[in-house]
Amino acid sequence: MATPAITDRYTTTYRLEDHDVIWGEADGHAGQYVLRVRDLPDDERPREKLLSVGPQNLSLAELVAILWGVGTRKEDVLAMAKRTLREYGEKAVANESNPRRLAEAAGIPLGKACQLVVSFELGRRFYANRAGRPVQVRNLHQAFAYLHDMGSSSKEQLRGLYLNSRHQVIHDEVISVGTLTSNLVHPREVFQPAVIHNAIAVIVAHNHPSDVLKPTAADIRVTKQLQEAGEVLGISLLDHLIIGSSECISIMEYQTHE
Repeated sequence: MATPAITDRYTTTYRLEDHDVIWGEADGHAGQYVLRVRDLPDDERPREKLLSVGPQNLSLAELVAILWGVGTRKEDVLAMAKRTLREYGEKAVANESNPRRLAEAAGIPLGKACQLVVSFELGRRFYANRAGRPVQVRNLHQAFAYLHDMGSSSKEQLRGLYLNSRHQVIHDEVISVGTLTSNLVHPREVFQPAVIHNAIAVIVAHNHPSDVLKPTAADIRVTKQLQEAGEVLGISLLDHLIIGSSECISIMEYQTHE
């Protein structure tokens, strides 16, 4: 059967239900010349740019490069920053809380992964003290708007958005990086953050680097497994999305049209 039209799915609205929660259970660059920071003109070097035009005028990669200071023997610091943000996804990096997972998946030293995790955690804590408006996800369109950066990642990753009773995102986590299979994605890994953060609903999403949005047999099997686990725990699985470079599809919607 043909895949449902993506744009038609954007009107889907997520409905929350009250439950009693049961407490239980690096790409190769051979042959490619990488311009190093020291080869750049003075006014294009990240640190010099910071001093002359201020942090607001630097790219995220340039800010990360300044944070790291130096690269490795194999990779210049600016090139490594750009690659990490491109392959792992900017929003995924910002929300990553596990330095070891980031280091392994992005192919960067553990110390640099720790620096990134700590810097974004500092930002979150300072922001939490301000009157920041929470992000709400009530439908597929809003979910895709929040997660669309996953579509540019060259590595497949599974992310979870954890919502409260007002559809507000109270936690965002990269659950796993790698090929999505029922063996690698255990319901415990998906729902444990929901219990920790007192979420009543979860939206999971993963990207297809091939940009082919039709669900695989593993995608459907994992979705059914997560639905069943959510019913036991009393935590709703609102959706499971496949994110592409410019659009997405709901596996749960797809199942209803089979």
